[in-house]
Amino acid sequence: MSADCCSSTVPTMILACAGGSNVGQLSNQVAVELTQEGFGKLFCLAGIGAHLSGFVQSARDIPQLVVIDGCEVGCAKGILDQADVPVRGYLVLTDLGIEKNKNLILNRAEVEKVKQAVKDLSGSSSGGDPAGKTGSGTCTCQQA
Repeated sequence: MSADCCSSTVPTMILACAGGSNVGQLSNQVAVELTQEGFGKLFCLAGIGAHLSGFVQSARDIPQLVVIDGCEVGCAKGILDQADVPVRGYLVLTDLGIEKNKNLILNRAEVEKVKQAVKDLSGSSSGGDPAGKTGSGTCTCQQA
């Protein structure tokens, strides 16, 4: 995933746990909805876990990254650690007071709570670069 460093926004890469519990499925549902809303782009955590070079390099290169783990086990973060991908934005749903269980019927209020937490973590409601910078620091474009 390469971003145009001359554009005014850089998409937020969203990597989410999709584990076999309510918080794993909640993490994934939030990533899907934020992508559909244009906040960021859901990306394939499994591709990084499989050490597929293009997936790993894309995750290393993107300046705006949010990782959503369902619980303190931290599987998504562990995958990134194993692939030497720096974690730049990290959220654990059980830290938000959401109790982990096996009920896979998601609570709409929890979905909205987590979506807002992701937006707050990234510092932006648009999914762009919250610091007002573009690219990875190597852009040679003239900014107006």
